[in-house]
Amino acid sequence: MRPIACLAALLAVVLLAVPASAEDVGDCKDHPMFNRMPGFNITDCTIKEFDGYKFPTGTDVSGDDGKFQVVEGRWNSYTYERPGDLEITSAAQIFRNFENALRQINAAIVARVVEPGNSYSFITAKLAKPGAETWVLVTGSDSYYNLTIVEKQVMQQVIQANEMFAALQKDGFIALDIRFDTDKATIQPESVAVVEQIAALLKANPDLKVGIEGHTDSTGTPERNKKLSDERAKAVVAAVAAKGIPAARMTPAGFGQDRPVADNRTEDGRAKNRRVEIVKK
Repeated sequence: MRPIACLAALLAVVLLAVPASAEDVGDCKDHPMFNRMPGFNITDCTIKEFDGYKFPTGTDVSGDDGKFQVVEGRWNSYTYERPGDLEITSAAQIFRNFENALRQINAAIVARVVEPGNSYSFITAKLAKPGAETWVLVTGSDSYYNLTIVEKQVMQQVIQANEMFAALQKDGFIALDIRFDTDKATIQPESVAVVEQIAALLKANPDLKVGIEGHTDSTGTPERNKKLSDERAKAVVAAVAAKGIPAARMTPAGFGQDRPVADNRTEDGRAKNRRVEIVKK
């Protein structure tokens, strides 16, 4: 039995098997990991092949000081609501069902706030198997619940050197999603492929000179962000130079949070603002 099928079978011990409802919106269907609570319909669903979600990992999620873990991968979100004429289901019942189901499959409860009257009760859980990691967040009340599931994975780099060159010729720059350790200039292993493509670009075009420009979101102070973006740009130059490209062909610069391309008030916007741009000189 495949892991997902096995997981769904285990969860069905607690979450009763309930077929899809004719009242479900659009083409929404239950995620294979979970059956729905009886009497609930799907009123919204979103599935993305790759995206990030900020899971609460502490009990204080009231503001910026709360603890969170951003997990990236296949992103699934569902909203379930109970028609008003049905017998009331308590939030405690919803959370207890999910909590028991998660524990039965040995998923770790990362964070839990389940209190009567608390408008933001939730359970965050992580299921780790060899070669796979899945994060789950359940929030809700008496009449609805939200289910977010992210199957963690590394984004595959799809921009190749020839595509970079075409973008530079057309627009004069290209924005790349090079990942660094939090608040550091250490390039993460999944971004090595991007560095290799930059090196391939410069090897294939020996007369090309570029600027390597670092940008951050607005988290932190402007002074720290400026310094961090400059350090990250220099780290990329050093990494590309290590592939045999003369460092003199690359000019590093850091602009911190001064040149946003998206709204820093949202997690998606902040992710877009954290970038490295290759600029044709």
